[in-house]
Amino acid sequence: MPELPEVETVRRGLEPSMAGVRITQADVNRPDLRWPFPERMAERLMGARVERLRRRSKYILADLDTSETLLIHLGMSGRMTVSGDPLGQFVHDHPAKEKHDHVVFHMENGARVTFNDPRRFGAMDLMATGTEETHPLLAKLGPEPLGNAFSEEHLIAALKGKNTPIKSALLDQHIVAGLGNIYVCEVLFRAGIHPGRKASKISEARIASLVPIIREVLLEAIEAGGSSLKDFRQADGELGYFQHNFRVYGREGEPCVTPECAARIKRITQSGRSSFFCPTCQR
Repeated sequence: MPELPEVETVRRGLEPSMAGVRITQADVNRPDLRWPFPERMAERLMGARVERLRRRSKYILADLDTSETLLIHLGMSGRMTVSGDPLGQFVHDHPAKEKHDHVVFHMENGARVTFNDPRRFGAMDLMATGTEETHPLLAKLGPEPLGNAFSEEHLIAALKGKNTPIKSALLDQHIVAGLGNIYVCEVLFRAGIHPGRKASKISEARIASLVPIIREVLLEAIEAGGSSLKDFRQADGELGYFQHNFRVYGREGEPCVTPECAARIKRITQSGRSSFFCPTCQR
């Protein structure tokens, strides 16, 4: 599933074609994705101007001038592509419609934004602007890792007394929003912390050190365009390339990248997910 850097990359990719632009037509080609679409979705979107595009955790939020906000979740295989952009930043010609093009936004500037989702684990919803913190998908999310509310003090307090493995704790969306399996593996490697170590057994100083490392890893991934694993694509259809910078994720059996470390990367399964780590560098 796309993680925070992938979603932020898509949001940034959509901005030139959608922000400040009116939706002249919305094609909703099926009644649902993971959940049913909101009532009269196409009608409510038609003619609406996109005031701004935001991100909350792994969700894209499009504020409209109709006092509603469109929530978009990419799910497992969802991707949004732009064609016909008059700014010349994307593919000029509109491609032929594909089987899984479930929602298509026709923009006033000539751009066409298509949401394609073969597995249909994505989602879209409409809510009153300003009520996102009470939306069922967003209400219980923790602070944004790139925001001011995510601090050393917050993380120390959130992990105090937690007997779950540190990796599981960082994946808890109530503690910090938007982190996923790939980037938590990378964060823990840079911090030198074993993914199986109990959160309550880690010193406050080492917990505090995770905050700048989390930000560093996420910002590097956003700058690189996100990870291109499996179905993720940027808004212009191009693959991201942060995966080439993975230090542990997906590198089972390969040498550790730390100079003078002779260990090889190992993989264990935690809560049904693969964890990659260096047995020497991470304790």
